Amino acid sequence: MTDATRTDAIRWGILATGGIAHAFTNDLVLNGFHVQAVGSRSQASADAFAAEFDIPTAHASYEALAADPDVDIIYISTPHPFHAENARLALNAGKHVLIEKPITLNGAEAREIVDLGRDLGLLVLEGMWTRFLPHMVRIREILAEGTLGDVRSLIADHTQDLPDDPAHRLNAMHLGGGALLDLGIYPLTFASELFGRPETIHASATFKATGADAQVATTFRYAGGQIAQTLSASDTTGPNTATILGTLGRIDIDRVWYSPTEFRVRNSANEVIETFTAEINGRGMHYQAAEAEQLIRAGKISSEILPVEELVAIMETLDLVRAQIGLRYPGE
Repeated sequence: MTDATRTDAIRWGILATGGIAHAFTNDLVLNGFHVQAVGSRSQASADAFAAEFDIPTAHASYEALAADPDVDIIYISTPHPFHAENARLALNAGKHVLIEKPITLNGAEAREIVDLGRDLGLLVLEGMWTRFLPHMVRIREILAEGTLGDVRSLIADHTQDLPDDPAHRLNAMHLGGGALLDLGIYPLTFASELFGRPETIHASATFKATGADAQVATTFRYAGGQIAQTLSASDTTGPNTATILGTLGRIDIDRVWYSPTEFRVRNSANEVIETFTAEINGRGMHYQAAEAEQLIRAGKISSEILPVEELVAIMETLDLVRAQIGLRYPGE
């Protein structure tokens, strides 16, 4: 039985109708989730999106979507400078939220939204879809089994050659443009999952003419002596792979490591001892939705896989990286 045919189906609302909303909603529909409503800043955009995905209700404002009594959880897919405002609207209307990453623009906003969700007894989950993918689930199992021994380091990049148009979201400062928050959050979140909050941070960057960061390299050292190295870039395409190194072996995650892909586990003699592959229906963004629904049905307001306190810690780490490279957004 698909979720769409359940009598207790959790009803999704989609806030905003951009590219990422299309990708997410497509995965929801492909995998039988119940998408009840969409909200946009214009009726025409909402109507077109609703027609594309056969969504029953199309709202001409975010406020109307938040007020819809037939919606249980809202997916927020606006640019990240607007995440806190949109999440506040949805939470105050009694809706659970899945907020596209990064959860907010900075740590202070993340703390506000997490605390508001806790005060209202509502789920707050970030749309860091990578953490819920099957290959990441298996990697957590391998690490827990001790196959790699003492895990010592992570090397990961997220590098894409994206448009140079100054008006593009990735280059516009008023839209939170830049490689770090949009791309770098993937490897930084991976490092957080493995090692927690870094003890020391070293970061360097190059910038575009708009002031948005084009490349950001980080080296994190942790209290246990572990090291994570990451590179994010919006003007060059790199391998987009990741490697976890331990005293007994390593895991090599193929391109593109943060989306559904394969990996190999090698022992210290460089012998392959496991290869992982998985069949995915769609892009794989529905796994985060499944986690959200499971939590809501269990009456939980924070995920054990991606806890709200970790979301705040990650944003605070990004704040420290931005302070080192001199990156500030309008209004901060």
